[in-house]
Amino acid sequence: MSAAQEQGSSPYLAIDRTDWSVLAKSATAPLSEEELKNIRGLGDFLDLQEVQEVYLPVSKLLSIYAQGTQALHKSTAGYFGERAARTPFIIAVAGSVAVGKSTVSRLLMELMKRWEGIPNVELITTDGFLYPNAELEKRGLLNRKGFPESYDRKRLLNFVADVKSGKEEVSAPVYSHLSYDIVPDQYQVVRSPDVLIVEGLNVLQPPAIGQEVALSDYFDFSIYIDAEPADIQQWYLDRFLELWKTAFTNPASYFHPLTKELSEQQAIQRAEGFWQEINLPNLKENIEPTKSRATLVMQKGKQHRVEKVLLRKI
Repeated sequence: MSAAQEQGSSPYLAIDRTDWSVLAKSATAPLSEEELKNIRGLGDFLDLQEVQEVYLPVSKLLSIYAQGTQALHKSTAGYFGERAARTPFIIAVAGSVAVGKSTVSRLLMELMKRWEGIPNVELITTDGFLYPNAELEKRGLLNRKGFPESYDRKRLLNFVADVKSGKEEVSAPVYSHLSYDIVPDQYQVVRSPDVLIVEGLNVLQPPAIGQEVALSDYFDFSIYIDAEPADIQQWYLDRFLELWKTAFTNPASYFHPLTKELSEQQAIQRAEGFWQEINLPNLKENIEPTKSRATLVMQKGKQHRVEKVLLRKI
């Protein structure tokens, strides 16, 4: 089968980086290097060229979709009257641990804020909807943290449904990567955003057993960050080692005991165990199978640079 025939039978339009970067045209990325430092996650590669050639066109595409949806709501309101109020445009960002979801989400939030007509963009991560460690331990799920069953899926679904329904204020629990747990009595409040970005491992999952509605039913646009598992594993190990040398040295860190008990080589071996026993099975069993549900797939190469974009055909 020829490449043209393959593309013709696929629901996606495949665009290589060179062609995708042309979409930026003469627009200039409205970010400074200092702002980029605050957005870039540990171990992620991101420079102004990557922003200009890849993420600026993505943010513009998202703004087109968001404004189009707003226009549709306006027309619908004219037809149905007060029963059709404006609702936030919700974007999902999915993918494996260590693939760069958080960096992409923060970057898109900042870029979208700067496009005309979309001033209020908020970001929520699904980490806050993980069960607390005590509950995970009680359920025997502490070693399956990040798997779909480790989340309070009903609470997460209700949160996104409330935002989508136009509720003025909706609260989400807060997760600390330092303590590796939910922060008691601390919440992030989302207040009627124009756009809400929901970032997480399993946001594109189909409905759970016994449920008719999936979280993804509330998304207007979804992005999957894709890469070869071997590359993601290396990024995960590099990030773990960097954390072991920095954040884990903090006595408040959940992983602080590792810095006292293990040598650097032993720490790497422990991280390899985490990857092989937890993160890779989760990627293969739960995360990667949802890739085909995304509106946009961004394929990364070894250096975290996006090499190809797959856009679902309209």
